[in-house]
Amino acid sequence: MNSEQLCALIVEALDDVKAKNIVTLDVRDMTTVTDYMIVASGTSGRHVTSLVENVADKARAAGRKPIGIEGEEGGEWVLLDLEDALVHVMLPKVREFYNLEKLWSFGANSGIAAT
Repeated sequence: MNSEQLCALIVEALDDVKAKNIVTLDVRDMTTVTDYMIVASGTSGRHVTSLVENVADKARAAGRKPIGIEGEEGGEWVLLDLEDALVHVMLPKVREFYNLEKLWSFGANSGIAAT
């Protein structure tokens, strides 16, 4: 599975569990850490956690084991590292404060896609 396919799998897994405002950032020209960053919102701490769990489960089923998951205990911002893609799921207030989309869109090749 290449990084584009992984990105599509992530967006589908987030959409399956009703994530809000899913944004995909193509950061291949900006960093060597990852190819894509996917940012989404959940409606509660429990929803944020269940969104990340669903993505991790779907990735495992497709043969992509998560490298790490951070922030599950708080549920305000959970980061899932799938190597070729980083998934950030946050509560809306946290997402608005950190504004990752704006931070990572500087110099980007218009690689932002919202669903």
